Amino acid sequence: MFAFIQSVLLSASLVSCSGAEGSGASGGGFGSTTFLLIMLVLMIGMFFLMSIPQRKREKKIKEMLDALKPGDRVRTIGGIYGTVTSVKDDVVTISVGPDKVRLVFARAAIATIEDAPVEATIDGDVRDVK
Repeated sequence: MFAFIQSVLLSASLVSCSGAEGSGASGGGFGSTTFLLIMLVLMIGMFFLMSIPQRKREKKIKEMLDALKPGDRVRTIGGIYGTVTSVKDDVVTISVGPDKVRLVFARAAIATIEDAPVEATIDGDVRDVK
């Protein structure tokens, strides 16, 4: 991105240095330097408009992962539903299924904290967990 901005600024300075002094085009027309500066401002504006929602989303995910505690029902990025049994630094242990099999995940592998207290049984049925 910065290399592109530098090349635009360089070309803008070259256009202004080549000058329109002898060409008779200095009569208040829309110059190419002005056009390049407007395009540069628009590109920078688009960059910020696209990055602000991404930063908000990342902040929300970070807050959710920081609030993770034992007993929370979660869904991993792989689609595994389970209950958090322990959280240590960047490692989360989740118990899954009716046999309470423990799986270890990185904290970043947690996609969401679920509100629905359901669990799959060994027969494939879904039951409420209380």
